[in-house]
Amino acid sequence: MALTIFVIMIVLLLLGFPMMIPLIAAAFVGFFTLFGGFSQLETMVQQMMAGIRPASLIAVPMFIFAADIMTRGQSADRLIDMVMKFMGHVKGGLAVSTAAACTMFGAVSGSTQATVVAVGGPLRPRMLQAGYKDSFVLALIVNASDIAFLIPPSIGMIIYGVVSNTSISELFIAGIGPGLLILALFSAYSVFYAIRHNVPTEPRASWGERLVAVQRALWPLGFPVIIIGGIYGGIFSPTEAAAACVLYALILEVVVFRSISIPDVYRTAQSTGLITAVVFILVAAGAAFSWVISFAQIPQAILGSIGIDQMGPYGVLFVISIAFFIACMFVDPIVVILVLVPIFAPVVQSVGLDPVLVGTIITLQVAIGSATPPFGCDIFTAIAIFKRPYIEVIRGTPPFIVMLLGASVALIFFPQIALFLRDLAFAK
Repeated sequence: MALTIFVIMIVLLLLGFPMMIPLIAAAFVGFFTLFGGFSQLETMVQQMMAGIRPASLIAVPMFIFAADIMTRGQSADRLIDMVMKFMGHVKGGLAVSTAAACTMFGAVSGSTQATVVAVGGPLRPRMLQAGYKDSFVLALIVNASDIAFLIPPSIGMIIYGVVSNTSISELFIAGIGPGLLILALFSAYSVFYAIRHNVPTEPRASWGERLVAVQRALWPLGFPVIIIGGIYGGIFSPTEAAAACVLYALILEVVVFRSISIPDVYRTAQSTGLITAVVFILVAAGAAFSWVISFAQIPQAILGSIGIDQMGPYGVLFVISIAFFIACMFVDPIVVILVLVPIFAPVVQSVGLDPVLVGTIITLQVAIGSATPPFGCDIFTAIAIFKRPYIEVIRGTPPFIVMLLGASVALIFFPQIALFLRDLAFAK
């Protein structure tokens, strides 16, 4: 049955069907094979409904909605301008500012693709004008957007938390350390690149200009305060923080900045509704598919064949990292989390790994795979936004992928990179 399901999914993907169709078709075939017909079809429907029932998933459309509002408004531009005033004059400062802007926007959006759009749109022309090669610029933007998947609010961590029944609050704070580590690595490489290629610097901003930029960015900086401060101050749950972000974004862009109108909010809500529908269909289909392969004992057979039961914690973490990294090179990150997390869950529990550490590593691997050829989803977002050919978008990615994989290895051997802040915030 495993071979049949795999062939069906590959054929449907090659025929151009969206990922939800292969998942649903494979689940249907699995039910038919297991029960000799569709007499138990209501079980499949129940599994699909169970997949989208957790209340924590409500945070996903709200964070998407807030990010869409900010992208259409002025929040992203104000954050970028503030970073540029402080970093633009140093060697490689424009590239460092781009990586830092991706980090800051990730702290208010939680979406890698929204970060590519919001940060790449205004900063790519400036970097090209400053003398950076387009291959470097595109690779930096695509890979720095990965930080948005780690810095809270991370949509990937919400999905993982729901699937694995892990605290989303703890996952959020555990992502901060790895996110800052990657920012430091990218910043160091950007400085090295600028020195090696003798990229000129921008004029130094005066302290008066910096003060003005900070004042203009104070309102947008309220987003991470609401999310991080609200959750860890005990004021909000992650879901309530998402709702507060939407309200804050509406007040900011409609009332304070007056950058979007009420009709714009309606159009933004429509766009968010379409994205949310796709996400939730994927979640439902993934839940049914995971139930089928688990019921058929397929994961146990695969993991048993590679001897994962005899591996220690480090071996398990490396297998998990490789599996998620490779899978996200071909398939949507949400689908990968939905399908693979239940497969590895018994092994993670049996070797005594911290589920928060595992979730952070998985989220990082998912983010890396999303920006890695051949089919990383952020690559195609960049192709669509910047109107550049595939080869040009991926040409400069190898150094960034090496740094990201290095961060993954560091996280495996030094778990306190992620767990220090978690342990500090949730000391028992």
